[in-house]
Parts: sequence; C-alpha cells; structure tokens
Amino acid sequence: MSVLEDWISAVCRELGLERGDIDQGLILDLARDVAHGVARPGAPLTAYLLGLAVGRGTPARDAAARLTEMAEGWKDEAPAQPEVPEPAGEPVLDEA
Repeated sequence: MSVLEDWISAVCRELGLERGDIDQGLILDLARDVAHGVARPGAPLTAYLLGLAVGRGTPARDAAARLTEMAEGWKDEAPAQPEVPEPAGEPVLDEA
C-alpha cells in the first residue's frame, strides 16, 4: 500500500467512514482542476466544500462536475482585479 492509501484508510477509521465510500480519484481530479484553473489554496477548500455539500445530500459526482466546469472557465469569467496605480511624483532620496 502507498503512503496515501495508508493515510486515507487510517482517516476513514478515525472518522468512522467506509473506505469504499471515498471516491479518491474524483476528489483529486477536482482539486487539480481548481489548483490549476483558480488558485492552489482553492483546492483543499473546494474539496472541503464538496464534502459539506455531499453531507447535506448532494450527489458527489454531480457537484464535482459542476465545480470542475466552474474551475475550467474561471480565468475567463472571473471578475477583473483592479489595477493598483503607481505612486505619483518623484521618488524621495534619502540624503543621510
């Protein structure tokens, strides 16, 4: 078994989850798509939000497909970030 498999199995035991209920590939694919299409820190947060939605009854595959679609188009649809203007005036030189 790989370290990841050992970890997932141990976490499932700790949390009282069935190992067979975890779609590892689905979650890793979603995390990859968010990390590359949106931002790296968004990957674990999105996986957590997916877990919350699934816990409330949303089918995991349906939710992950919607989120993947959002992530893939995010750079094209994300609100533009305002540009930070350059400071006006000449730089002040320290004469000391």
